[in-house]
Amino acid sequence: MATGNARRAAFRNLHAGGCFVIPNPWNTGTAKYLRHLGFQALATTSAGFAFARGLPDGTVSMAEMLAHISEIVDATDLPVNADFGAGFADAPEHVALNVSACLATGVAGLSIEDATGDESRPLYEFALAIDRIQAARSAIEESGTGVLLTARAECYLVNHPDAFAESIRRLRAYADAGADVLYAPGVSKRDEMKEIVSAVAPKPVNILMGSDLGLRVSDLAAMGVRRISVGSSLARSAWTRFASAAKEIAERGSFGGFNGLTPFAELNAFFKAAAN
Repeated sequence: MATGNARRAAFRNLHAGGCFVIPNPWNTGTAKYLRHLGFQALATTSAGFAFARGLPDGTVSMAEMLAHISEIVDATDLPVNADFGAGFADAPEHVALNVSACLATGVAGLSIEDATGDESRPLYEFALAIDRIQAARSAIEESGTGVLLTARAECYLVNHPDAFAESIRRLRAYADAGADVLYAPGVSKRDEMKEIVSAVAPKPVNILMGSDLGLRVSDLAAMGVRRISVGSSLARSAWTRFASAAKEIAERGSFGGFNGLTPFAELNAFFKAAAN
C-alpha cells in the first residue's frame, strides 16, 4: 500500500500536466473496482454516500463523513480527494479546524465549496468565502502535508443570475487565496469552460461531467482542463438500474430488469482476488 506522502506526491504530479479523470466511488467495493479499471486517483462524493445512507445530500454529519473518507482512503493505494462540502462550518476558524480533521484521514486533496445550504443566501458573501479558503489553506500549511486544496464556486448549482461571471470572479479570488485547483460545478458550455480555464491559468481546473454533454476526455483536454470528475453520477447510474429493476418487479411482477447484469461469478471472483 502506498504511503500518504507517495499518494500526495502522485496526486500533485497528476495536476502538473495533461488531463485525467478522477471518478467518484461511494463505498469500498466501488473504490476497489475503479482501481481495477486503471484510474489513477479517486474522489469521494457527498451525495453518493448520503444516498447510500438513506439521506439527502448535505445532511451527513461530519463524523460520518470523516469515517467514510477514511474508508475510501483505506480501500486502495490510490490518492483520494475528499468532497468536504462547505467544511461543515461557516466561520473560517471552524473551517480550519475541520479541514485539519479531514487531513488526518490521509487524503491527498480536499475541496471546499461556497454554497451555504440556505436558499435565502445560497452563496457565502464574497469576502467571507475568500476568508474560508484562506483558512483551509492555512490549516494545510500548518499540517505540512502538502494536500491539494480545491476551491469550488457553486454559482451554477445555486442558479446564480450571472453564474458564469460570478464563477470567474470567485475562482480568481480563491486562486489568490491559496487554492491549488479551481472548480465551478455545473458549467456545461464549451466556451465557458475554456474561459474558466483561461481565467485562472496556470492553476488547474476541474470540470464536472455529470451528464453526457457530447464531450469526450480528449475534448476537455484540448480545452486545457486538467481534471474531470463525475460527482454522484456513477452512484446515480447504479440507483437508476436498481430502481428500474425494482419497479418492474413491484409494478409488473416481471424480472426483465435483471437482463444483462454482470454475472455473480465475475464480481465474486474480482472481490476474492482484491481481498488477497
